[in-house]
Formats: sequence, structure tokens, C-alpha cells
Amino acid sequence: MRRIIIFTDLDGSLLDATTYSFDAAKDALSAIHTLGAALILVSSKTRSEMEPLRLRLNPHHPFIVENGGALFVPKGYFPFPIDHSTPNGEYEVVAIGAPYATLRAALKEIGQALGCRLQGFGDLSVEEVARLTGLSSADAFLATQREYDEPFVVVGNEITWSLLLKAAETRGLHCTRGGRFYHLMGSNDKGIASQRLIAWYRRLAQDDGQSLVTIGIGDSLNDLPMLAAVDYPILVQKPDRSYDSDVQLPHLIRAVGVGPVGWNRSLMDLLPTL
Repeated sequence: MRRIIIFTDLDGSLLDATTYSFDAAKDALSAIHTLGAALILVSSKTRSEMEPLRLRLNPHHPFIVENGGALFVPKGYFPFPIDHSTPNGEYEVVAIGAPYATLRAALKEIGQALGCRLQGFGDLSVEEVARLTGLSSADAFLATQREYDEPFVVVGNEITWSLLLKAAETRGLHCTRGGRFYHLMGSNDKGIASQRLIAWYRRLAQDDGQSLVTIGIGDSLNDLPMLAAVDYPILVQKPDRSYDSDVQLPHLIRAVGVGPVGWNRSLMDLLPTL
């Protein structure tokens, strides 16, 4: 018997980068349900954004918010205590990232130190976030309810990726890149959060006499730590049909298809072989 766990990025992976639809992935979603596999949503999105989507996709499983800033585990999901968790409503929450106020202050410092303007979500109105993301005003409002991660863009003067990384690291923080934005965060990433969940699932599988199989699907550099943590890492194509060249792993599966099309095709090929 095998317990299958699937970690997936959302925007540009399970969700279309423009329409935010997962219609093209419905065959694989149905197969996941039939197999009884756990679908773990792992995103730079906020809890406020992810909860409505979770109810449509996997209402019973844990999820990871804001690039691994926190884990939300439904109470009673695991039959053992969750280390370093805090009760919050229906969840046990494991906070990994830095507080949002810390990130906001650091973003301003970094911009001043590099002589450029870094514009984060905290600097924007809901209407401006909607325009940048293509989200509705209602969804853009949910995207601004941030706790552990600050998406930002560089306005005006271009700066190198290495300078951004160094400026963040000097302040004990980390910087990564998603599909549309840079992200400033603490000592968290999608991989650290995924590894914690994998450890708990492995314990659960061992207690039930099962083996554990893990799959990860993403499209961007911020997905790399998550992909490195799983048995079967899958990289889907960007809208221009390219693959993110910064995502390199020796056993990486490159899906044929953009976003949810590649997501669907890769899982329909892989799942029957497990």
C-alpha cells in the first residue's frame, strides 16, 4: 500500500496564469480523488486567498501559505501532536516566516540601500494590486491580507538578482522570485514547510504499514525548494512555453504543456505508474 502526497503551486501551475482557472486539470484532479491521494496547496497566496480555493479543491487537507510562511493543518488531521503549532480556529498553525511588519520595514531599507524604488503590496491600493495581478477587486483585497511574505516589483532603476539576494541576506531575510513578483520573506520557503508535512505524513504512513510517495509541481524559482523535497518533481511550462531556467534538478520531470495543461498531462502519465 502506498500513500501519495501531491504538493502543488497554484498560479501558473494548477491555475492558469491569466484566467486563474483549473478547468484544464479536472481529469487529474478526479484521478487524485479516486486514488485517495492528498493534494497539498503550496502558494505565495495568503490564507484569505487560499481558503475559498481549498474548499473547491481539497477541503480536508493541510495547506501552505505565503511561500512557506505558515502551515495550516486541520485540527485532528494527524493522530499525534503537531510540534510548534498554535491553535487558530479550525486549524493548528505552524508559523515559520517573519512577521509582515518586519518585512515591510526591511523592504524600505533595501530600496534605500540599493538606490532604487521597491514597491510592495503594502504600498499599493487594492485597485493597483488588481491591475498588476489581473485579479478581481475582491480577490485583490484578499491578496493584500499578508502575514509572512511581501511581493514586490522594482520600479525604475534595474538591479541585479544577486544584489537583491545579498541585501535581503544582510538583514537575515530571504528573497525569491515567483511568476510575476519578487518576494521578500524570512527564513522560510516552500521546501521547509513541505518537509515538515512530509515528516508527519511519513510517520502516519509507517504507523499504517504504508510507503510514502511524494510529488511536487511548480513553474518558478520559488517552487524549487518544494520540488527538491519530493520524490517526483514536475516543472510545467510558462505561458511562452519555456521552462524556468533557474529550476534545475537531476531528476526533474519537464511537463509538456503550459500551466494546468502540463499539470494535468504529467499527473495522468505519472499516477498510473505508482
